[in-house]
Amino acid sequence: MSILVIADHDGVGIKSVTLSAVAAAANFNVEVHVLVVGFNAGTVAASAAKIAGVSKVLHADGDSLSHGLAENVASQVLAVAADPAYTHFVFPATANGKNVAPRVAAKLDVAQVSEIIRVVSDDTFERPIYAGNAIATVQSADARKVITVRTSAFDPVPAHGGSATVELIEAVAGDGRTQFVKEESTKSDRPELASAKIIVSGGRALGGSDKFNEVLAPLADKLGAALGASRAAVDAGYAPNDWQVGQTGKIVAPQLYIAVGISGAIQHLAGMKDSKVIVAINKDPEAPIFSVADYGLIGDLFAIVPELVDALDGVTV
Repeated sequence: MSILVIADHDGVGIKSVTLSAVAAAANFNVEVHVLVVGFNAGTVAASAAKIAGVSKVLHADGDSLSHGLAENVASQVLAVAADPAYTHFVFPATANGKNVAPRVAAKLDVAQVSEIIRVVSDDTFERPIYAGNAIATVQSADARKVITVRTSAFDPVPAHGGSATVELIEAVAGDGRTQFVKEESTKSDRPELASAKIIVSGGRALGGSDKFNEVLAPLADKLGAALGASRAAVDAGYAPNDWQVGQTGKIVAPQLYIAVGISGAIQHLAGMKDSKVIVAINKDPEAPIFSVADYGLIGDLFAIVPELVDALDGVTV
């Protein structure tokens, strides 16, 4: 019996969510293998081999896998799944993982177990339901299990210290039904939201996209933080969609989460309440965000945030 973790990467290195997925897989107390799918991704496979707790890396390298099309990646996973030794297939619950895992589960004719936060046993898991207000214990009777992991619930294993073997496997051919057209990505010097240790998030109370840049950006720059936003702020056009934190956005659990002008709607709380330290800034003392905050500042955010920025002068974070 072996566990196969499907790596999430950017073509150059392993993303931290993969380290959390390996941490989840380690709870099964069997060999953990990592599948790296890509094109000219040898550096990724080499990085995966150094992950603590990984005993083998399978590296599928081919042009058909160059853009991570879900259909082709799923076919590659299924090719590996022909080996009956693999009983569990673990994906980070990212956009990529959520795109591929259901296809694999459907082809294997098994039920997918989504966004687990705890491994109870080989066939039993805990996962949040009702926007995190209840925890369901789920038992799967399927012989092979396809699992996505809420990576914020598992501390990542060390990226170094392992010495796994790397096995090059044959890449599957493209299925011909889909093709890569183009990719549009936003470049930023700030940390990636999903893996940032500090996040500064803004809500609709900021009043506009210009205020995100004027008020929040200086604080994020001082702290070396990623910028986030509530769904209300994103829907209002104040912030881009990839900044959205919440049940329908990104699930995060940074060391420090600063919520500025965010009331604390249940869908937002579901995405950030596992943060280690939460600071809330809001003029409404009854705002739900204060129910999960470790520290609360009641007042005008347009006065408080600049004061915080000034107070941080000369402070090293």
